[in-house]
Amino acid sequence: MKNLLDYTSEELAVEIKPKFRVKQIFQWIYQKYADDFSQMSSLPKELREELSKNYHFKSLECVRKEESKDGSIKYLFELNDKELIESVFLPMKKELKSEDGRILREAKYSICVSSQVGCKSGCSFCLTAKDGFKRNLSPAEIVAQILYIKKERKIAYEKRVNIVYMGMGEPLDNLKNLAKAIRIISENDTLAIAPKRQTISTSGLAKQIKELGQMNLGVLLAISLHAVDDKLRTELMPINKAYNIAQIIEALKEFPINQRKKLMFEYLLIAGINDKIEHAKKLVKLLAGIKAKVNLILFNPHFGTTYQRPSMQDAIAFQDYLSSKKITCTIRESKGLDISAACGQLSKKGKR
Repeated sequence: MKNLLDYTSEELAVEIKPKFRVKQIFQWIYQKYADDFSQMSSLPKELREELSKNYHFKSLECVRKEESKDGSIKYLFELNDKELIESVFLPMKKELKSEDGRILREAKYSICVSSQVGCKSGCSFCLTAKDGFKRNLSPAEIVAQILYIKKERKIAYEKRVNIVYMGMGEPLDNLKNLAKAIRIISENDTLAIAPKRQTISTSGLAKQIKELGQMNLGVLLAISLHAVDDKLRTELMPINKAYNIAQIIEALKEFPINQRKKLMFEYLLIAGINDKIEHAKKLVKLLAGIKAKVNLILFNPHFGTTYQRPSMQDAIAFQDYLSSKKITCTIRESKGLDISAACGQLSKKGKR
């Protein structure tokens, strides 16, 4: 059976006539959160029966979840072939209301999405890498993570969320399926999440960065840099042997970005490894000439690692130095430290 979550509206309109039925089907799935075809009451009974024979829209099942006291939720999903992936729901800002009940500020949410089962990159600080690479996710499996979480958290269709492709896997290593998923969820008849609300986090596959730029999807890009010289970066991220820092910077200079936007650089601070002012100075030189924003992330320890979380004092000193050199720099607020927050950690625990 074919999965409807794999289709753009244009593709489905080739198979289902008249075209307005496609719009209705997608609205039932993505906006009214229908569980099956029998609930699609605006469709003729004959069409519902035909759809149930030839299509489905179930890509995954939640087999475990952990909720943090800060509201973050980690989901463990089982795919149809029994492989496991993780996604994370992150409440960023709470809704604010006036005394008379008017909404002064909408709640803001981010959803962190996986793109592969496992990962080829082999980063030394990442738990996902320990089990190696299994396979790419289909567009439907990427889309389904977002759809499930919006439905489970009762987030209405018109309430926008931000999507970050930085769960399990290297997104650009699955560029074809990722690009299609982005197109699907951007459509008005599906989740209507604009490309500017979608961020791809990559370990720096320079060739695919260029390909992504040529697609001109309008998404934001975040580079997991984590080191300021090739020796250390190769130690932390073996992918650096294939695409070193110079190649990544060259590819980024060609990447199309909105004039009001900046390229995001993720920098994981690890105590005693890359968290000193000497590293901050090298980072400033490296980013010269790039409209950059640096997001500092304090390492989140997990079992089996020798790396340690840096002190907040060192993190602030690092931030202050970058800021003094006119580089926008933030320290990411840690979420889910009381649950299995590190990528791959929940899947290690198993389903129950």
